[in-house]
Amino acid sequence: MAPVELRQLRYFVAVAEELNFGRAAERLLIAGPSLSQQIKALERDLGVRLFDRDRRRVSLTPAGAALLPHTRALLDRADDLKRRAGRLSGSQAVRLGYVNWLPPDLMSRTAAVAQVHIDAWVAPSHTQAARVADGSLDLAVCWARTEDLRRLGLRARLIGADRLYAVSRGGDSGDVPEVTARDTDVLIDDDLTAWASWNAYGEELARTTGARTVRISDGAITGPAFFDHVRRCTRPVVNSPKGQTSPLPPDLVRREIVAPKVYWTWSLVRREHEDRAGVLAVVDALCENVGELGIHAPDAWLPADDPYALRG
Repeated sequence: MAPVELRQLRYFVAVAEELNFGRAAERLLIAGPSLSQQIKALERDLGVRLFDRDRRRVSLTPAGAALLPHTRALLDRADDLKRRAGRLSGSQAVRLGYVNWLPPDLMSRTAAVAQVHIDAWVAPSHTQAARVADGSLDLAVCWARTEDLRRLGLRARLIGADRLYAVSRGGDSGDVPEVTARDTDVLIDDDLTAWASWNAYGEELARTTGARTVRISDGAITGPAFFDHVRRCTRPVVNSPKGQTSPLPPDLVRREIVAPKVYWTWSLVRREHEDRAGVLAVVDALCENVGELGIHAPDAWLPADDPYALRG
């Protein structure tokens, strides 16, 4: 079968709606004989007759009537594709910042709605939220409290969640027991420039679950130095959502935290009065069908001021 052009399909729809080649030609701004030739070419390429025609009337054949709704749907999709491409070519890129985590399929999910530029400056949650507020970014994936959103004039949608775990020294047996939240340590760093969000989260975790805070000043919330703190602590240490870039050393083990299960949420934040279609389309593309991710389970824990915490 020869390839069919969209132009020919538009001619088919026009003739089917007018049931008159002369009126259809006027509507399409082409000559009548040319339109007739194009319809004949389309029928030849498709291998079916679309119209019965004589000197007095034009009517759709059963095949033409069956193909008409599918042709209209195909043309609608082509028009929609053209509109989306027009928005992409005529709009500025949506600037998106992040802390350390992004959806792995971010680009494929947003490709049809906007050009997304991933900002190269990886910064802490509170910094990225502030950059959205001051216009340096359009969107950011970060952790934010309701208080932060209100103060900065931002809105948030849930885009992801991490269940946190603890790390401890390994035992002689292969069994790695769970640990209750109250029996863990939480590292709190003196550097508020880098760790303000984690510190606020960790301190509330300790207040509400009975976990113990351990003050540090070396930035070892993550990285190889974190493992050294684990070795020095007598209790399992909560691993931050920034995780580790290297596997656990052989003398350390991962332990699931229970009673409660501890969650950290990732928000996609934008300015409260953002009205640009591209930005809003990216938010919808990334946050639709995210689900609850376990954060509303009866044994789940979130900070009281987390935007997604259930409030009685």
